[in-house]
Amino acid sequence: MSWWPVLPILVPLTTAILGFAAMRSLRAQKVISIIGAAALLVVSIGLLDRVWGGGILVAQMGNWPAPFGISLVADALSAAMVFITGVIGIAVAVYSLADIDRRRNAFAFHPLLHVLLTGVCGAFLTGDLFNLYVWFEVMLIASFALLVLGGGRAQLDGAVKYVALNLISTLLLLSAVGLLYGMTGTLNMADLHLKVQEVENTGLLTAVAVLFAVAFGIKSAVFPLFFWLPASYHTPPVAISAFFSALLTKVGVYALIRTFTLIFTHDVGYTHTALLAVAALTMITGVLGAAAQNEIRRILSFHIVSQIGYMVLGLALFTPLALIGAVFYILHHIIVKANLFLISGVVNRTAGSFDLDALGGLYKSRPFLGVLFLIPALSLAGLPPLSGFWAKLILIKASLELEAYVICAIVLLVGLLTLFSMTKIWHEAFWKPRPVPRENPFAAAVVGRREMALLMTPIVALASLTVAIGLYAEPLMDLSAQAAAQLLDPSDYVRAVLGGVP
Repeated sequence: MSWWPVLPILVPLTTAILGFAAMRSLRAQKVISIIGAAALLVVSIGLLDRVWGGGILVAQMGNWPAPFGISLVADALSAAMVFITGVIGIAVAVYSLADIDRRRNAFAFHPLLHVLLTGVCGAFLTGDLFNLYVWFEVMLIASFALLVLGGGRAQLDGAVKYVALNLISTLLLLSAVGLLYGMTGTLNMADLHLKVQEVENTGLLTAVAVLFAVAFGIKSAVFPLFFWLPASYHTPPVAISAFFSALLTKVGVYALIRTFTLIFTHDVGYTHTALLAVAALTMITGVLGAAAQNEIRRILSFHIVSQIGYMVLGLALFTPLALIGAVFYILHHIIVKANLFLISGVVNRTAGSFDLDALGGLYKSRPFLGVLFLIPALSLAGLPPLSGFWAKLILIKASLELEAYVICAIVLLVGLLTLFSMTKIWHEAFWKPRPVPRENPFAAAVVGRREMALLMTPIVALASLTVAIGLYAEPLMDLSAQAAAQLLDPSDYVRAVLGGVP
């Protein structure tokens, strides 16, 4: 029994409760939020350190043994995801001090943010499918509340689309959970790994697997289930958009990877081949949608879809190298995508618009911001020596090893089109002269030093992390390799949860 897997859930939950208790004081809410986010980062570092060096950690709630009780499990993948959640949590919390207005703060932005962090960490650490469903519901409630915070017309329109599709996903997931329980008599994922091998009707098991894939596919925003994302992610304040873009779809991808390596491996020729087709179409449609947009956050939203395809590709190829690439890609992309959204917020603050036609001349007025944009933008496109280069290189090599030349060509083509989109933003917002007449004059003078420092600090930190991973990728590569090995051979996971069962 280890309490470390409990702490990443307990810390943000406690922070949220304290934040709600301090509703009458906005200052107290902000202080509690920053302290809570910092505590989550510290706890996540401690969890990752113990898992990386000591193996899988398990907490059985109420001392009920698995599979009868609630299990929280931290292996290399879940510990890495909790760590990156801690990084994004503190970055968004700091950024929000300058980005979220007083009205939204009064409607409990900070407590809701920590409720969402609780749901994300719970989803990464849960050891059974029903509680995965529960944590998805926690995430859905908190994210919907954050999405409509402030009550703008565009926000409400995006929120309706967001919640409608996610409710359909929830119903599908709950149906799939019920069917799987009826077939196996258990929902503990380690126990399911053993019980599904005894199921005689493999055709029905494959049908249930497809149902799970559709449910998690909606939450991951894969083709053709992604249209809710670009319709909603550009509507809330930037701090909320950045958090959503970094983590929410990645929880869906994590669920896909966990279930289709630990549970549904009985018909890889069918399920993973279908995932391969979905990955290719997700990459293509996402990047083409981005190329057609002319508003920064819409472009970035479509690129979330495109990049999800790379992560699903690693799962679909289902080799050690491909899974290393998938894990590496998820961790790299969370940092890069959050940073691009945060930068778009500074662009809007200093130039008064997200629309590329209304922007220009930013490199002349704010050259440092231009450099900070290029770092995550070029990393997203996969240029060396940044983190995205290594992520795409691993997936390309994995494709070539399997002689999947078509999918390799798609990866390269999508990378080029991603570079085109990032170059488009760079040229229109930073390089070209400011449009005349000046309908949205620069507002740099009204952005105070303290406010700009709060906005820029997380951007600089995330950009530095991107460069550090690119220049020294070995630690993240080792962590990804450990996670991939545990995914392909779940025996250690099963033993840790069930207590020695082979």
